[in-house]
This record gives sequence, C-alpha cells and structure tokens, in this order.
Amino acid sequence: MVMKKVWLLLAVAIGSFTASADEGMWLLPYLQKMNIVDMLAKGCKLSAEEIYSADKSSLKDAVVIFGGGCTGEVVSPEGLLLTNHHCGYGAIQSLSSVERDFLSNGFWAQSRAEELPAPGLKVRFIRHIKDVTSEVLGAVPSTAMGEERANRIDELVGKVEERLRKEYPDHTVLVESFFGGNQYFAFVMEVYRDIRLVGTPPNSIGKFGGDTDNWMWPRHTGDFSVFRIYAGKDNRPADYSPENVPYHAEEYLKISLDGYQEGDFAMIMGFPGSTERYMTSYEIDRLLGITNPLRIFIRGERQKILAEDMSASDKVRIQYASKYAQSSNYWKNAIGMSRGIERLDVKSKKEEQERSFQAWADANSIDAECYDEALGMIRDAIAGSNAVYAAQFYLNEALLRSVEIMTPARYVMASLDKKGKKLTNKAGLKKHLQDFYKDYNAPTDRRVARRMFELVLENVEMLPDVFAEAKSRFGSVGEAVDYLYGESVFADEKRALDFIADFSVEDFEADPAVRLAESVVGKMKELAAEQADAAIKYNDGHRLYVKGLMLQQPDKAWASDANFTIRLTYGQVLPYDPADGVTYHYYTTLKGVMEKEDPNNPVEFTVPEKLKELYEAGDFGLYANEKGELPVAFLANLDITGGNSGSPIMNGRGELLGLAFDGNWEAMSGDVAFEPALQRTISVDIRYVLFIIDKYAGAGYLLDEMTLMHDGHPVKTD
Repeated sequence: MVMKKVWLLLAVAIGSFTASADEGMWLLPYLQKMNIVDMLAKGCKLSAEEIYSADKSSLKDAVVIFGGGCTGEVVSPEGLLLTNHHCGYGAIQSLSSVERDFLSNGFWAQSRAEELPAPGLKVRFIRHIKDVTSEVLGAVPSTAMGEERANRIDELVGKVEERLRKEYPDHTVLVESFFGGNQYFAFVMEVYRDIRLVGTPPNSIGKFGGDTDNWMWPRHTGDFSVFRIYAGKDNRPADYSPENVPYHAEEYLKISLDGYQEGDFAMIMGFPGSTERYMTSYEIDRLLGITNPLRIFIRGERQKILAEDMSASDKVRIQYASKYAQSSNYWKNAIGMSRGIERLDVKSKKEEQERSFQAWADANSIDAECYDEALGMIRDAIAGSNAVYAAQFYLNEALLRSVEIMTPARYVMASLDKKGKKLTNKAGLKKHLQDFYKDYNAPTDRRVARRMFELVLENVEMLPDVFAEAKSRFGSVGEAVDYLYGESVFADEKRALDFIADFSVEDFEADPAVRLAESVVGKMKELAAEQADAAIKYNDGHRLYVKGLMLQQPDKAWASDANFTIRLTYGQVLPYDPADGVTYHYYTTLKGVMEKEDPNNPVEFTVPEKLKELYEAGDFGLYANEKGELPVAFLANLDITGGNSGSPIMNGRGELLGLAFDGNWEAMSGDVAFEPALQRTISVDIRYVLFIIDKYAGAGYLLDEMTLMHDGHPVKTD
C-alpha cells in the first residue's frame, strides 16, 4: 500500500502532460516526459537525450557547480571555463594585492604557464542522477509523522549514500529531497580541485554599475571571468601540482555568433540555489515582518562602515571587496523582494490558493492522510516560533556574520581534539589563519563590532551569557570592545600564530574572543533547540501541503523548489513593460556603457580608456550584430535564482548565447511567486565576452580553442 501511494504521487508529478508555462526549474531526468514536446514547439532543436542522458555524455556534462554557490560552463576541449565575474570574485580578490590589483586592473594570462592557481576553488561535475524515492520512502509508512519519520528517512538516506559511494568510489554522493520531502534524487559528483584563473576584466567592466545597477535593467555589465580546470595525467581530479594538465572535456559548449531576435527560444541549465514557491501566507508574514527587515537594517549598518574604510584605503578595499559584494547583493535582494511581494499582492494570491486547498482537503482527506491539517500545522509552527526565530536571526546577522574576530577563534575551536585539550593538524590551522588574516583589518572589525553590539543590546532580549557579564563589568559598549580587541590574541595575525605555536588550553579558554564565540554559538544552538518541535511540525505540514496541491491539481505541470541541484529552464528572448507607459528593449549595447559613464560616481560608472577607444573606432569585428552594434546584455523570460549566476543561456541548438547573471528588480518576488509578465533573466552577451577577451584584453588566443558557430556551422577566427 505504501509503495502504491508513492508511485501514484510520482505519476501525478511527472504525468503525461507537457509543461506550457515559462515558470519551472525542471529536473533533467524528466525532460522527455514533461518538457520536450513544448520545448520543440518553442524552437528547441535538440532531443531530450542530447540535453540529458543517463548512459552517455550529453549537454549537461558541460555544466558545472563553480565554487560554493555558482554555475559555470566548459567551453573548450581543454577545460576552459566561463562563469560570472562576481562568481569568480572571491578567487580574484584572494589572488590580488595592492601591488597586483586584479580587481582594478584585470588579469589575463598570455600562456598556460601564467594561469594562476586559485587555492580552495573547486568545480563539480554531475556524473549520475538517480531517482531513489523508492529506496527512501518505500520503507516509510505514508502515515508516519514527526521525529519518527525524520529519523527513519535520515537512516534510509544514509544507506543510499553509503551504497552509492561504494558503487562510485572517489566521487561525492548527495541525496536531496524534492517536493517538500515527497521525492528523492541522488547526485553522484566528480570534484576537480585544481582550478586556475585565466582571465578577468577589471571591475570597471566586470562590475560596471556596481550596487546602483544591481538587479536593474537596462544593464551594461561585462559580468564574466575565465578559469581552467586542471587534472592529473589520467584526467581525474587531483590536488594542485605543476605536473597537472588541462582537463580533457568530452562535452563542451559551442559558442553562437548569431545572437538572438525577440521571441527566439532560449534555455538555461544550471544550479538554482533556493526558491520557496510553495510558501504560505504565514511564511510571507514572517518574511516581511522579520527576515527581510532585519537583514536590510543590520547589513546596511555594517556596509556603511565597510564602505567608509574601503574608500579610505586601497589595502582595505581589496581585503573587503568580496565580503562587501556578498553582503550587499542579498541586502538589495531583500529590499526588492519585500517591495515586489507587497506591490504584486503576493500574500493575497497565496491566501486564495490556501482557501481553495483547504476546501479540497476538507472534502477529500481521510483521517490518516491529514491533508486537511497541513495548513494548520504550518500556521502553528510559524506563530509558535517567531520570537525565538527573530532572536536567532538577529544574532546570526549581527554577530556570527558580522563580527570577524570570532572566526579565527572558531577555527581553533574546531581544531581541538575530542577532549578539547590539544590542537590537531597545526599546519592546516596555520594555513586557515593566514588565509583569514590576509583579508582582515582589525580597526574595521572593531568599528563593526561596536555597532553590532549596540544593535544586539538594543533589540535582542535572548542574549548570549557573555553580554550579561559585559553589562555588569564594563561601563559602556566602547569599553567592552576595547577590552575585546586589546586583550584577544585573535585581533592580530602574529599574536594568533605565535599563540597556536605555543598553545595553552587555559589561555585559549580565557581569551575574550573565544569566550564571545562560545557564548554566541551556544545561544544559537539553544535557540535552534527551542525551535526543533516547530520545525518538525512545519516539515510535516509543508510536505502534506505540497503533496495535497499536486493531488488537487493533477493536470498541472509541477516543478520542485530549487535546492542547488541541476535544473533546466526554457522560454524566449523577450522585452517587458515594468510600468504604465514604459517598455524595456530586450538588449543593450556598448553605446549604453558610454552613456552611463559618470565622473561623479567613479567607483561604479568608470569606463576604461581603451574601451572608449575601441568604441570610437567601431571595429567590433565578428562580435557586432546585424545593425553593427556591439550587444552587451539581453533579456529572456527564464526562471532562475541565486546559484544560477554564471549559467549558460543557450539557443535551440545548445550553443552558448551568454551567461546569466541577474534577475530584474520588478520581479524580485520571483523566489516566492513567479510573475510571467515581469520575470526576466539578465545575461551578458557572449559576443561582448569574446570582444573583451579578444579586442580589449589581447587574449584572442583563447578563442582558438573555442568552437565559434554561425548558422549552425563552425567559424574560423583568423
């Protein structure tokens, strides 16, 4: 009976219908059953097997997870890889210094020997995707709930991962849930660890428009960077070695010089990070009332301090460039998301869906199924944990994410042996600390800490114990901060390294940064434990709600929420109307870059002199469109989110048109509710990428290993 219900649900999810909406981050194994008919009708020229094959190489083998949270694509048989500039930013920043300022000046290797190893950077290929729903849910009664269900599923997921690790040694295996825990897939990944920087444009191209243009259209940002994957002589993953060779790619993307016209078919394959399309009105209340306001305010306060110090020092600017960009990106995202949810009245639409669902559930549920209880579970879980959630979120944003002096202290804590008395792997710990301090400025962190402590004391009642002690010991926040940074060995690299060289557990436990970190982490764990029952109740309610919606509307093409697993989305190149009387064209050109130059805002809108010269000369070569313009960015109504940054946007033949790098401001609510009329993906045009590599950077030799296409046929670049 259990297995029958599992397969009934899957039949509903992947039934014989085809998708017809632009919404959807589609699972590759189901393209044949769900999507390919519609894709072909819209202009796709590939079969489902050519896009994804379980048994042989296919288009998906050219698309990779880049680093910890982006997508990249292989564009040559010699492991050349493209991703966004902002995705490579952390690696570019870590390789930069005041003397070698790759952020401001860019970098281009003129030979393989000049390509720079990027320590810690990894690229992951998805080698196999397996539906393991029957193994995970087949032995779980459909009526099982709560902790009993969660523990049983954890046990079964562990067994699946163990089996697959034995079947695929030297691979990474990850089992992920879909549709709120109603379906499970296993992903077998091969992880390459020797990744080298080949080239990056300067910030004035790669970050042109900065925070002002972030999430906005029209856009003129050359958001790309170039890396190469290296492997051992056997073409398998290997740690960095001068003896490694470029990865030989069986699948890589060909590059289209044809561009696009309005209405043309386009598709993106990549790794969308997280959506919450099944979010209820109760969760929207939490998002608008707690999560986004706190994130916006706390990050805004920290970013003011970082920006002041970065503008005053080139060293600090380089040290904090990546940190600031990461913080600012989702600070602005939160602003736009709240604005979009309110402007598009998303909550009312959710409430309407919930009323319809509840009526269906009341009429169709039997006692054991509990669909009629799903929304009540979600409501009670959210309402019962809001206060604790708010405190935990505040401490995370204001302390763990903002006050950096705790980070090296936590590195040492993690390196202690099981008894907590001795350090293990001192060499590895030393390397971690050196990497940290390279991008750390104690005076900046001290300023941030003072402001964050003030905010926590003003706004949080559930305080870590160390704050209560500080209140009784110090006369002011400033006095407490002075003590912390004056007494802790972790405020200074030399003191920290000397300390671990002659380690004393007693001194370590007494260090004020250690005591702060232990107290904050302890309080976070305590607050998480207080929400455990609510989390279990929510998970049960969410699973039943999603499953019930699919049963209520069996003819709808349902897509699972994003969870940083490989997906495909498709649609068309299209403009949009953001407001009454306003229409946005579907592409921008180099002319717009020149028009946006702003001497009053040199950080965001500086145009390099060489780019001006190239524009004035008008020699765009192979990269011009039929009007003689040089396209920079373009729009398509594709369904993406964070994690898709760097994803290839392709034409119907699977040829590369550009790299996705952003969504649009008017549809920032898209992670919660897709808005077909407004939702657009912003991509950098591959012709602009090639133009910068060739004409601006003088690295045209890289094009020799790419396959450039015109009208479906290869084009020679000489």
